[in-house]
Amino acid sequence: MSSEPRVVDVQVHGQRYPIKTTLEPAYVHELASFVDRKMSQASEVAPASDILALAILAALNISDELLRARDQRLNDAGELSARTQALERIVDQALTLAGS
Repeated sequence: MSSEPRVVDVQVHGQRYPIKTTLEPAYVHELASFVDRKMSQASEVAPASDILALAILAALNISDELLRARDQRLNDAGELSARTQALERIVDQALTLAGS
C-alpha cells in the first residue's frame, strides 16, 4: 500500500467516480468491479429502481455476504477449537495408557 494518496478513476453502473486512496489502483478497480456486478444483479431484480435504490440493494447484498462469511469463519474457528480439544484428550489418554 502506498502512503501517498492518489486519485483512481473507476466506473460503477455506468458512472465515473474519482476515488482518492492510498490503496493500489488494481485493488480499487477490483472493488469497483465487484460493486458494479452487485449493482447489475440488483438491477435485474428491481429494473425500475433508480441508481440510489440499486446502490442500497447492492450494499445490503454485500453486507449480507460479509456477515455470512464472518459467521461462517467464527463457526469454523469454533469447530476447529472443539476438534483440537478432542484430539488433545485422545493424546492425553494415549500417553496415560503408554505410561501404565
